Amino acid sequence: MRPRQLGITTGLGTPGEFNAITDVPGVRVGHCTLIDGEQIRTGVTIIQPRAGEARLQPCFAGVHVLNGNGDATGLEWIREAGLLTTPIGITNTHSVGVVRDALIAAERASLADPSTYWCMPVVMETYDGVLNDIWGQHVRSEHVLAALADARPGPVSEGAVGGGTGMICHEFKGGIGTASRKLPAEQGGWTVGALVQANHGQRRELRVDGYPVGRVLDDLPSPFAERGEPGMGSIVVVLATDAPLLPHQCQRLAQRASIGIARTGGGTEDSSGDLFLAFSTADQQLPPVGYGRTGVAFSQAVAMVNNDHISPLFRAAAEAVEEAIVNALLAGVDMRTASGTRVPGLTGERLLDALRQTGWKPARP
Repeated sequence: MRPRQLGITTGLGTPGEFNAITDVPGVRVGHCTLIDGEQIRTGVTIIQPRAGEARLQPCFAGVHVLNGNGDATGLEWIREAGLLTTPIGITNTHSVGVVRDALIAAERASLADPSTYWCMPVVMETYDGVLNDIWGQHVRSEHVLAALADARPGPVSEGAVGGGTGMICHEFKGGIGTASRKLPAEQGGWTVGALVQANHGQRRELRVDGYPVGRVLDDLPSPFAERGEPGMGSIVVVLATDAPLLPHQCQRLAQRASIGIARTGGGTEDSSGDLFLAFSTADQQLPPVGYGRTGVAFSQAVAMVNNDHISPLFRAAAEAVEEAIVNALLAGVDMRTASGTRVPGLTGERLLDALRQTGWKPARP
């Protein structure tokens, strides 16, 4: 069950219909999950910004890095040009290259004349080497194509799915989580959606709805007793919105992911790769990228949110990321390593008990 089904709310904002990144029109999410035997626990998740049409209609985008112990492809061009023109892949650390190559091959297959275009896909990662045979590089091109084919609007599967299959969050089973916030009409009526791959944090630091539940839950054995240290890992965040934001405003939105992570007790580890990407799907009719195009205007009129009115979007981003992390935790189920190390899932019953012990009471309707 998701936290809201248990009466656990996050912040003051209102979720969208699915409480997911797909509440932003045109955004689709797909997964390919690989679980085989006792060693393979991995996969790939794909986010399509404009229903697969980002090359023909790019999105303004921006990136932010809280802590750089992580890897990604395609982010430098977003920093330079402010444009997202490809799907976003999320996987494990050692599979970034194969996901990138598969996305390029898929793009090539869709082009009548590839000489007029180049492709630099965005691929982000977190480390699943505690639960997964990461050195085996089990993600292959066909798995990326399967995730692309699976991309759809509506509800998004969470927890041990896709790229999040082998991830650990606050020493519980982590993985994929998503949430959204829809602003009231007087604040623009826009939606901000977040998707996280949560593989970070120490259990004792965990907070839910502001309550230090990690202090109550810290009686369980750590999955890092045999290798590594609690908190090792990373979190990647993708934020989407239909608010008309320019690239530097997308970057500012991406920065607010840090706040959502901090509210749940994360963001302070040297060994964490905390990379964030935000994009806007607002219909600004940006010209497609490529070479040899004629008849394209040298200037382009675009819309933007006045900075005096952007704060509600920042609050929405922080809340959506905070709730997405908790959603990822509650979607987790027990998983064991090949050597028998158990990574426990955080059940709703256990979380509610911990919340009550720290003085929490359900919010009034």
